[in-house]
Amino acid sequence: MPRTIFNEEHEAFRQMVRDFLAKEAVPHLQEWLAAKAVPRDFYRRLGALGVLGVEVPEEYGGGGGHGHHFGAVLAEEVARAGVTVGTAMTHAHIILPYLLHFGTEEQKRRWVPGCASGDLMLSIAMTEPGTGSDLAGIRTSARLSGDGTHYVLDGAKTFITGGTQCDLVLVVCRTSPAPAANRRGGLSILVVDATSEGFTVGRSLHKIGLHASDTAELSFDGVRVPVENLLGAEGEAFSCLGRNLARERLVIAVQAAAAAAAAIRFTRAYVRDRQVFGRPVASFQNTKFVLAECATEAEAARLLAHEALERDAGGELTADYAAMAKLHCTEVAGRVIDKCLQLHGGYGYMLEYPIARLYADTRVMRIYGGTSEVMKTIIAKSAGL
Repeated sequence: MPRTIFNEEHEAFRQMVRDFLAKEAVPHLQEWLAAKAVPRDFYRRLGALGVLGVEVPEEYGGGGGHGHHFGAVLAEEVARAGVTVGTAMTHAHIILPYLLHFGTEEQKRRWVPGCASGDLMLSIAMTEPGTGSDLAGIRTSARLSGDGTHYVLDGAKTFITGGTQCDLVLVVCRTSPAPAANRRGGLSILVVDATSEGFTVGRSLHKIGLHASDTAELSFDGVRVPVENLLGAEGEAFSCLGRNLARERLVIAVQAAAAAAAAIRFTRAYVRDRQVFGRPVASFQNTKFVLAECATEAEAARLLAHEALERDAGGELTADYAAMAKLHCTEVAGRVIDKCLQLHGGYGYMLEYPIARLYADTRVMRIYGGTSEVMKTIIAKSAGL
């Protein structure tokens, strides 16, 4: 299908990323999977290429891009190549916008250039051992010191993407009790330096998929955080999260749509080559019908994701539309990749085939960033239900 939302600049970026991945990622994929992370130097190479700072204003060392279109191109090319860029997309397109949108001028000048170059890697810590999608139940707390110069942070977080390699952690914590009428009140975001005393990286968690994207438990035991590291207004974290969660769900939707398209591409090549009963698997009517179904679903997901991209670029992406995009695209990716794996037969279950990695990697998309059930709740509420 003809593309309508990517211009010549986006396509030049696409070719640059495609060439880079072929040279810098494809040959190293297996060692990264075994190491459970990509090397830090790879992020610096992405930074030097301009990938991490593509949406960062030029005055902070970025490319000055607007919207998530470049990020969408990156997601499509990563899926097409069957590789990983570790936590780079989470860093650049989900977490970095918090600094850009809510940081003070001093904070932006202090942190953003390093984030764009890959010298400073970010993680964001929301989820806690007893708190998943219900962010209002966060128990990690921070109290202001008597002299007002710093916060003292205590608590624990889990499922933190990039937790073992991050330099800065955006920690969502409770700085005051929640008002009776608003459980979401009293939450703040503190930017914690990973070298701070009392900050500990716990277990590196073993996941079904995303094996080259590190995920960790974090703990905070009396960590002193300067008041200058408060991001946004005290007690107003939920409004910041609400704005950026729509972007996060857009990013996931785009990645899911890209994964579905990549699965079909891998499967077309496989079924044309694979012989069964003396014939290519592609010659069977069932194969044709299954891939026709997959292509139709994947195209619908792509169009929805691209519409969400355009709304985001125009400042019109609403929480309910982002939820629709995430819900539909991630559910489609799950169905399409499952069908494509089935067409691979036993080889589809082998990790050396990209379809197997896609199967494992995309399953979490229906969970993180808000579960499919939470997305349905948001959509239903917007419909007045």
